[in-house]
Amino acid sequence: MNWNMINKLPTPSYLLLEEQLVANGEVLQTLQRQTGCKVLLAQKAFSAYDLYPLLEPYLAGTEASGLYEARLGHEEMPSKECHVFCGAYKEEEFDELLTYADHIVFNTPYQLKLFGPRAKAAGKEIGLRINPECSTQSHGIYDPCSAGSRLGTTIEQWYQEMTPEAIALLDGVHFHTLCEQGAEDFATTLQAVEAKFGQYLSHLKWLNCGGGHYITHKDYNLGLLAKLLIAWRDRYGLQMYLEPGEAVVLNAGYLLTTVLDLTINGDYKIGILDCSGACHMPDVIEMPYTPPLVNAKRPGEALYTYRLGSQTCLAGDVIGEYSFDHELKRGERLAFADMALYTMCKNNTFNGMPLPSIYVLRLDGSVSLIKKFSYDDFKYRLGTKLKVR
Repeated sequence: MNWNMINKLPTPSYLLLEEQLVANGEVLQTLQRQTGCKVLLAQKAFSAYDLYPLLEPYLAGTEASGLYEARLGHEEMPSKECHVFCGAYKEEEFDELLTYADHIVFNTPYQLKLFGPRAKAAGKEIGLRINPECSTQSHGIYDPCSAGSRLGTTIEQWYQEMTPEAIALLDGVHFHTLCEQGAEDFATTLQAVEAKFGQYLSHLKWLNCGGGHYITHKDYNLGLLAKLLIAWRDRYGLQMYLEPGEAVVLNAGYLLTTVLDLTINGDYKIGILDCSGACHMPDVIEMPYTPPLVNAKRPGEALYTYRLGSQTCLAGDVIGEYSFDHELKRGERLAFADMALYTMCKNNTFNGMPLPSIYVLRLDGSVSLIKKFSYDDFKYRLGTKLKVR
């Protein structure tokens, strides 16, 4: 990594790494060749479509969470499959959705009965999201199997509402239960799916196992994942699908920032940055988690510990605490790592914070700007009044 060149980029900026995207893609491609499964890009995690041509050879298609993402996948990866799941579809959008999506997954039996016949008549593959009611994670905000979840059809609801006519509409079922988890948790989930819904699987064409699979993480058990996918493919005669987001872009980006000011409050040394957790990496606040920072250590591990936060007025807009081998200086450049996922898709302009520019470090070592934002991106998303000259 040529940090001398990168440090010349303006901040805040995202920097995406083509080399890492290719490395992740190769892992996913090998998995598909070994198991016959199909891997989709979950666009909710990464929608920087300028990079879709780079990713396309390694993927079977895209996964969408609604009309706009389905259109994006259809337009920007047109030679591949386009899948969509939405908690509830809108009547006024559904006909347009049918022009984009190949696979349409419904959340409830009611929605399946309402829209399924129309989708089937249009030649689409039809699925229902199931809820195996098997929690294997501690991140409540990302746990679709938590008590009272609105996501997916439970077996009790299936028994009550799935008529023979509704079941006949189905080409497959879908579940999504994981978040940054290993193959061991996937195995546990499959056991729950089989216990509750196994009697229906042999009558279907495909099983979509959702996202949250940490496939490209260095500690992921790829051998176990392959074994599970092959076993289920052979046992039930199913086309197996995975739709990771993070695994496609893991470690493939940075958020570059500058230390604007340094201050002290009691025992805390504080650095104020020109990036924001709340605005530019919302999962830091929502999950919450502390993102990795290049050349920094955990609090207390090095000589100088700082709490790093934003210039926004939100008191909780704190990114985390880090320690350094040197005292930070105003104007110093920092780089948060693993910033390709759930950042650009989720960022916002709260407080009038500028959106970071998006750069790409190409395979040949050059850096390209693919998007620069301005005041207009803040102003005109909330109104149409033109500037009076």
